[in-house]
Amino acid sequence: MIRKDYISWDQYFMGVAYLSAMRSKDESSQVGACIVNQKNRIVGIGYNGLPIGCQDADFPWEREGDFLDTKYPYVVHAEPNAILNATVPLEGSRMYVTLFPCNECAKLIIQAGIRELIFLSDKYDGTPADIAAKRLFSAAGVTWRKLSDFTIKVSFDE
Repeated sequence: MIRKDYISWDQYFMGVAYLSAMRSKDESSQVGACIVNQKNRIVGIGYNGLPIGCQDADFPWEREGDFLDTKYPYVVHAEPNAILNATVPLEGSRMYVTLFPCNECAKLIIQAGIRELIFLSDKYDGTPADIAAKRLFSAAGVTWRKLSDFTIKVSFDE
């Protein structure tokens, strides 16, 4: 008999992105990304955090204050981390991300050749960075869609 309650590819890859987000040290925003090729193979993952070699305790994680006293000039977003961690060229791939990308990440996603974006949250919908990202994606032919049937259910029954 074949099991019928298995998760979809979308749920599986978003689960990897969600799990990756849990590595982030950022108390206010944990974001994860998973890049998948046309054969449903994971080719890159990432989460938001400091660049390699930078110690988390040595940098600020605040959201407000003087620019240099906040996280913004230091943290690398999940999307570029996933692109930089990729093991193969990304042309024609799709990205699963827990938060809709900002305009800066949108540029990198387009340049990498990613053609589809699947996201969980769009909490910055309507902001200037969000509007710019969507304008860029539309112009470049990158499609996006919200994954609405994603829930985390963990069971370790023997």
